[in-house]
Amino acid sequence: MSLNIVLIEPEIPNNTGNIGRLALATGSTIHLVKPFGFELSDKRLKRAGLDYWQHLNVIMYDNVDAFFEQHQDKKMIFFSATATKNHWEIEYTNDMFLVFGKESVGLPKSILTENEDNAVKIPLYSKHIRSLNLANAVAISVYEGLRQLD
Repeated sequence: MSLNIVLIEPEIPNNTGNIGRLALATGSTIHLVKPFGFELSDKRLKRAGLDYWQHLNVIMYDNVDAFFEQHQDKKMIFFSATATKNHWEIEYTNDMFLVFGKESVGLPKSILTENEDNAVKIPLYSKHIRSLNLANAVAISVYEGLRQLD
């Protein structure tokens, strides 16, 4: 069983490093879509990923179009704070792609519009925050997927 974690234009190296560690711990593949808000040699990325980074299954793409062109036939779920369905309402499948946007603005509206039926959110129970930290959101979704698949 495996999942694919997709980060479209990640901005914060610490988040990407922590998500990399999570990917390795769960047997997931991490897909990084450029442009990044940091260099892959960034010491904050390495610190968050510690010495695990070289063991990861990481696939990089020059842009969002290249990613979608290569994986157009794959089952994908798109995470957004504006979605109406909760993440536990979907049926996770082996090899599913869990797609996340950049920390500052999330996924582009065009992607969400095209994939509205496959957009989900992680529910928030406080009106004082608008979203979760990206690394936390990825962890919640990956472990829900693994729970369902196990």
